[in-house]
Amino acid sequence: MKLVSWNVNGLRAVHRNGYWETFLKTVKPDVFGLQETKASPEQLPDEVLNTGGFSAFFSSSQLKKGYSGVGLYSKIEPLNVIYGMGLPEFDLEGRLVGAEYSDFWLLNVYFPNGGRGQDRLDFKLRYYDEFLAFCEKLRKQKPVIFCGDVNTAHEEIDLARPAENSKTTGFLPEERAWLDEVVNAGYVDVFRHFNPNRKEAYTYWDTFTHARERNVGWRIDYFFVSSELLRKVKKAEIHSDIFGSDHCPVSITLG
Repeated sequence: MKLVSWNVNGLRAVHRNGYWETFLKTVKPDVFGLQETKASPEQLPDEVLNTGGFSAFFSSSQLKKGYSGVGLYSKIEPLNVIYGMGLPEFDLEGRLVGAEYSDFWLLNVYFPNGGRGQDRLDFKLRYYDEFLAFCEKLRKQKPVIFCGDVNTAHEEIDLARPAENSKTTGFLPEERAWLDEVVNAGYVDVFRHFNPNRKEAYTYWDTFTHARERNVGWRIDYFFVSSELLRKVKKAEIHSDIFGSDHCPVSITLG
């Protein structure tokens, strides 16, 4: 079972520019979560909305069009689907869609960006805290996997220029401390588990500076699994050969 996560930075653009089919044929997911879809279902073309073999579930921003949004596509019919955490402050931005399967919960999340001022950084940190509490509540039922654009690099190995970004949102001490909390609560960063010392493994590159061509990037897209499920994870990959966004897909394979 291959689970994939991708911040598409505009789902309609990915489709329009020819990357949708390439992604599906190359990565071959069984379940995939998309972030920053920037579209509600009625705005999507039929071949994206009704991708053969997949059921699709969307949570879109109710505050403004073309902003945020997540989608979850699954070949396996979920037992249950949830949209948000039940907290309007966060859910109105369309940041979480989750599915319950027989052995685990899968949460696909587009975490807030901490830029554009202190208010948004505070919002991001509140979201982080509420999300971890939400995970822990679900985990009482069964193991949890969460994936998506976390918008924070955890350690210095996870970005090309840590010193220069030490006071930049996405690598602030208080943002990184939350990822420490996640790990201490018993969630495993699957890619780093399998690749503890791998450098220059990034998932996001700034478009304006053509950073991808130079691989000056950040690893801010993750799969975390609660530790009791780790034994079932066989592989973790970064699909840096897939284009169409300023992020690339990441995946894990369960056996």
